[in-house]
Amino acid sequence: MSVKKRSYRGWANNYELSNGAIELIVTADVGPRVISCQFPGGRNLFKNYDGAMGGSGEDHWENRGGHRLWVAPEDRATTYALDNSPISITETAEGLIATQPVDPDTRIEKQIEIRLPLSGAEATLVHRIRNHNRFAIRFAPWALTVMAPGGVAAVALPPRARHEDRLLPTNPLVMWGYTDLSDPRWKFLPRHILLRQDSAAATPQKAGLFAERTRVAYQLEGDVFLKTSLADPAATYPDMGASCEFFTNRDMLELETLGPLETVAPGAFVEHIEHWSLHRAPSFLLMSDDELHAWFEGR
Repeated sequence: MSVKKRSYRGWANNYELSNGAIELIVTADVGPRVISCQFPGGRNLFKNYDGAMGGSGEDHWENRGGHRLWVAPEDRATTYALDNSPISITETAEGLIATQPVDPDTRIEKQIEIRLPLSGAEATLVHRIRNHNRFAIRFAPWALTVMAPGGVAAVALPPRARHEDRLLPTNPLVMWGYTDLSDPRWKFLPRHILLRQDSAAATPQKAGLFAERTRVAYQLEGDVFLKTSLADPAATYPDMGASCEFFTNRDMLELETLGPLETVAPGAFVEHIEHWSLHRAPSFLLMSDDELHAWFEGR
């Protein structure tokens, strides 16, 4: 596993992590943000907003793409706190830790630790949010990955059950005011939901659900980005109980996982862990439900 400094799309201070099977780029000029993820020599699977590349110091929040850490529930003041300034990078034996300075308005500190194994197209991301206020605040960590356009997302539902065997509900399916389940970008299978990104679409789409084994994947031209996390069925989650959410508009598609809502004491922090991996697979859109199930279970 190697970490080396490099330039990237107008930013001078970036860190490339690679173990020969996966390559990630973290910019230190803004963030914390993972701006690129790919097979070595392959294409970046993350969306980069061209007009925002290389920029910093803006007086408004800028969606540059890539992977970021937010605070949930969504709120204009707290969630959209600026991440347009330089961050600190600490190299570790397994990767690095990217830490944002304490925000002067929210008094929140965000940190993403990235760990790469010695081999394999995998990474572990530990997201931390620390409360530097003098009082407790209640929030949840929210990890959002902005995928490049032109692909399709697949979300694994919790285990299904027969009516005779399970009388109580197994999970919520959460909708937003603009969610339209008749939109042709959606595809519903017995154990999966698919959402296709379409750059010609006029309106966004979003949905969320709870799954103890949260598994969301995005396929772009045969390459697949998969991220997984564990959710606690005994905990309370934002957005009517969602542990994962998936959003698309004409620019991109976003895979989102969330940690539980917690009351965080002064000086304390919360963690949310995601596991990433890269794969190659036949078209999700052409797979049957059984084939998709076998694919997810085999990862």
